Amino acid sequence: MSLATLLVLADGRLPAGGHAHSGGLETAVSSGRVRTVADVGRFLCGRLFTAGLVAAAFAAAACARPDRWAELDDGLDARTPSPALRKASRAQGRALLRAARAMWPLPAAGREPHHPVALGVVAAAARLDPAAAAVAAAHGSVTGPASAAVRLLGLDPYAVHALLAGLAPDCDRIAADAAARIDDPVDALPAAGAPLLDIGAELHATWEVRLFAS
Repeated sequence: MSLATLLVLADGRLPAGGHAHSGGLETAVSSGRVRTVADVGRFLCGRLFTAGLVAAAFAAAACARPDRWAELDDGLDARTPSPALRKASRAQGRALLRAARAMWPLPAAGREPHHPVALGVVAAAARLDPAAAAVAAAHGSVTGPASAAVRLLGLDPYAVHALLAGLAPDCDRIAADAAARIDDPVDALPAAGAPLLDIGAELHATWEVRLFAS
């Protein structure tokens, strides 16, 4: 595995539209549930162990077997009850594939896959292993909301990045677990849910004015 290639794929500056998504944080801020650095830390932890866990598992599985992407995409769709979240995930997947095609040869896709599945397929094309794909997925599940927190709440960016550093061991552990399950049937992969993220996404989709797409 090339560490430099992993850094390219996980870089927040990759022109794949990640900066336009808050991972549900914008709704949480609007509702008053997230106001301080400590609140952001709890939000990120909750997101990592739910959405991040699922994303890591599906990214690792898609990296191991890119030919299973359609089956994995169906499985992830079943784990995403919110239509707004499905739309956001597929939009991010589409943007990632568009950026990746400029860097690596990718297999043709008959439809726009969810972002974690797209991430796994791209990781395979970049000759990364499933553990690397899982790390990128787990890491991305918290870095996007963390960046959004600074913009939405005007928080100290050093303090927010300290939260990310504190979550790094958890990201590694989740990625390792995901990589160990790449041969599991799709129905046996993690299905951790976050109902408030689903409800918040549906509410967020009704706003006429918003800073983030999700």
